[in-house]
Amino acid sequence: MKKSFMLLLTFLLAFSVLAACGQGGGEQPAEENTGEQGENQEQAEGTETQYNWLMATGGTGGTYYPLGGAMAEVWNDNIEGLNVTVQSTGASVENIRLLAGGETELAMAMNGPAQAAVQGGTDDFPEALENFAAVGVIYPEVMQIIAPKDSGIETVADLKGKRVSIGPSGSGTAAAAVKILEAYGIDPDNDIEKFQDTFSDAATKIKDGNLDAAFAVLAVPAANVVDITTATPVTIVDISGEGLDKLLEADSSFSAYTIPGGTYKGQDEDAQTVSQWAVLYVQKDLPEDVIYEITRVMYENTDQIAQGHARGDQITLDNAIKGIAPVPFHPGAEKYYQEKGILD
Repeated sequence: MKKSFMLLLTFLLAFSVLAACGQGGGEQPAEENTGEQGENQEQAEGTETQYNWLMATGGTGGTYYPLGGAMAEVWNDNIEGLNVTVQSTGASVENIRLLAGGETELAMAMNGPAQAAVQGGTDDFPEALENFAAVGVIYPEVMQIIAPKDSGIETVADLKGKRVSIGPSGSGTAAAAVKILEAYGIDPDNDIEKFQDTFSDAATKIKDGNLDAAFAVLAVPAANVVDITTATPVTIVDISGEGLDKLLEADSSFSAYTIPGGTYKGQDEDAQTVSQWAVLYVQKDLPEDVIYEITRVMYENTDQIAQGHARGDQITLDNAIKGIAPVPFHPGAEKYYQEKGILD
């Protein structure tokens, strides 16, 4: 009897210990999980959001692509959590379409096509586009119609019947070229032998004698034009007179511009032409704080940008808001300009 009682007591004690251990084992992991979840939540809340964005630029032989690369490098070095990668494209018109379609977050484009896009009713933009906003002007875009010196081409009127590259399909260069030709009464589809080369390809054709003239919207001086002049002296075809007046009246995005004589070999006199503006555009719903930083860094680190591409020295607050309307500013850019006193 005593032995049975002792066995029963031993069994009850063992069961109690196991039950206590089981209860403790269930509660302790629960407490640890709670602590780990809280710590992980705090880490998640404190982690910098990583933005990996694309920027549409232009052809590799133009200004947009290398300048865009220099800008992206400066943003990536100075804005925590941001990584911008540049992509080569057909430039302005295509870039606005990519931007409005949500296929890229940032884009460089001429102000003329951007203005046409928000208004609609054109061949390039039959319907108005809304999903983009302006950050600010990068540099002046100068139309340069290049012809070999010995071609005899001196004015836009002289292009009639010639082999002329108006720029790649979908580019701001092509859109501007069509407007310029039409202002002078030249039908680009019937009155010239039209080509739509990149300027790199057009430059090669000019040097080889396979093209009479090429339109290009580039910075001044343009490296590709300088390259042509090493083999072929050039003329910067004149845009002036009645045709210029018609152009400026029809499209306020253009301004008269003078390329000083001696800028290029063979170009001894001042050349009269027109300019628009290269502008940085973004999707309109991107975070305000990030676009504020993109704007600030772009205008306050021009020396760094210029180390990557010479046109960086033309990025100035003095030009930042020129030729933007009717495209709205992104709120982040607008906030920066208000702080700087250049927007109300």
